[in-house]
This record gives sequence, C-alpha cells and structure tokens, in this order.
Amino acid sequence: MLDLNFKALGSAELSIPAGWLTLCHACDLPSRVGNVPVGGTARCPRCGSVLYKRVGDSLDRTLAFALAGLFLFIAANAFPFLALKMQGNVTHTTLSTGVRSLYEQGSPIVASLVLLTTILAPLLQISSLIFVLGPLRLGLRIPGQARVFRVLRSVQAWSMMEVFIMGVLVSLVKLLDMAQIVPGLALWSFVLLIPVLAAASSSLDAEWVWRRIGLEE
Repeated sequence: MLDLNFKALGSAELSIPAGWLTLCHACDLPSRVGNVPVGGTARCPRCGSVLYKRVGDSLDRTLAFALAGLFLFIAANAFPFLALKMQGNVTHTTLSTGVRSLYEQGSPIVASLVLLTTILAPLLQISSLIFVLGPLRLGLRIPGQARVFRVLRSVQAWSMMEVFIMGVLVSLVKLLDMAQIVPGLALWSFVLLIPVLAAASSSLDAEWVWRRIGLEE
C-alpha cells in the first residue's frame, strides 16, 4: 500500500495497531495508516488532505467535557431560562415551557425543531459520549458501544444550540421596550454548554475510539 507522510508534533507513540486502512475524505484514495505520534498528522499522499490527527489525552479530556456538559445540561433544563416582568407580573420560562408554548400557538414544526436541536440532540450527544468513553476509561468494553458511537457521529450535526441562542438574543432585543428581562441560571448554563460541547467534539479522537471498541460488534 501507499506510504503516508507524517507530520510529527509530539514524541509519545499511539498504541493503535499498525496498518489500518482508511479512505481519504477528499479523493477517496485508500491508504494504510501506521502508528501516529501524539499530535502527529497523517496526510493523503495524493491530495495532501488530513486523514488522521492524533489528539493528545483525548479520552480523559473528552470525558471531562462530557461530564461537565451533563451538569450544565441538567441546570439548563431544571432552572428558569428567563423571567419577564411586565406591569407587575412576573413570568418564568424554561426550555420545555418554550417548546410547549410554540406547540400551543400552532407551530408544531418549529416546536419540534427546537425540541430536537436544543434538548434531544445535546442530551443524546452527552449521554453517548459518557456511555462510550466511560467504560473505556475503566478499561472495559460493553455491548452496544459501536452502535451508540455511530449514532453519536450522526447526531452531532443536529446540535445547533448556538442558532437557538442567536434567536433568543434577537427576541430579547425586541422585548426590551415592552418588559424587563432577567436572565436565569438556565440561560447562563445553556450558553456555557455550547463551548463545552464544542470542546468535547474537538478533543474526541474518533479513530482511536474505533480502534478500541472495534468496527463490528
């Protein structure tokens, strides 16, 4: 098979079986990837695209971000999101009440999209990371890890919390002249959850996980 050019950025060796086969995402060239040092990059010999980049300390970092995301997700759904004060009346809203209000106002499609992208997708992403990485951290392999990891890789594209936050900010600007708005703990937790999940995704070494859990169950 073709030899790959490695750009070594570290010295520690990766304990992955040498010679695993992969396809270039840009030109579909099949190539074999050997041991890549921590921080190193394997590139396609034909087009130069990145085939694999070894992330240092991926397991511990990603699992830590996932656990932090779990606590933030619980806080974002358990506490008030916003409080609206208008003419002496105070109305508290949460993520779930917002979804229910959209449905009751005759927008079931919008309500379903908000439910999917702000609650279900993040929850599935966090729980899948913990389910897959937790046992690996303990040196275990349990049934269902490969299937769950496939679902995780598919559902990440549906986690669009930043779009929801932008919509909330636009709505708040329009409501400033009508009511006093008090951000709740859930709002700050939700805002923090966005970079935490982004960090979990960037620190995840998917190829390393596949090598540990196996491509087939």
